[in-house]
Amino acid sequence: MSCCPDNPLVNEDVASSAYVLEGEPSETLILFAHGAGANRDSDFMCQMAAGLVAKDFQVMRFNFPYMQANAVDGKKRPPDRAPKLLACFSEMLDVAHAQPKVKRVVLMGKSMGGRMAALLACDSAQASRIDRVICLGYPFIPLKGGEPRLEPLNDCQVPVLVLQGERDKFGTQAQILSWPLNSDIQIEYLADGDHSFVPRKSSGTTEAANLALAVDLSAKFIG
Repeated sequence: MSCCPDNPLVNEDVASSAYVLEGEPSETLILFAHGAGANRDSDFMCQMAAGLVAKDFQVMRFNFPYMQANAVDGKKRPPDRAPKLLACFSEMLDVAHAQPKVKRVVLMGKSMGGRMAALLACDSAQASRIDRVICLGYPFIPLKGGEPRLEPLNDCQVPVLVLQGERDKFGTQAQILSWPLNSDIQIEYLADGDHSFVPRKSSGTTEAANLALAVDLSAKFIG
């Protein structure tokens, strides 16, 4: 199943099932990919997108193929393999660049979507079409354990921002500080945040405050 039709700007019915475009036409478009377990319409995705639109960015949220299939029949599926995810991301990058006024495209991704964004920008030809990459809750280590996934970040050919909850089970602040990441990768931590930036009630901060900070840091990074 393709991420979008061969000419998504013509076949609007099919294309609209793949992506949602929010905000007024802008020179900067944020192409926003979801994580492994929740689609483009999750609360996290919608709240981040709304905050970025309020900063005058145009945002395109999209579903990877397995989530598009889920939207059709309601059957839960595991994520597609990386080549299929990257092919979809590349197709959506084409759609993003075809929007009116767009001069630069920023890739943003939640968890798995952020890893795919960084991987896409490791390719020289793709990187020429990408201004920068923002990873929200980067999945450094699988929950079952293993070596940290540092290559997509270290090999990325555009500027990278990682926004990470301090106690993210996919990579805590303490763990990240011990790993050999390139010094030019910008990493910012959300106070007491989990993988979706949600803090504990006893932390003294709130989910809304962390999301607002994530929006502000993203906007500053994009410039």
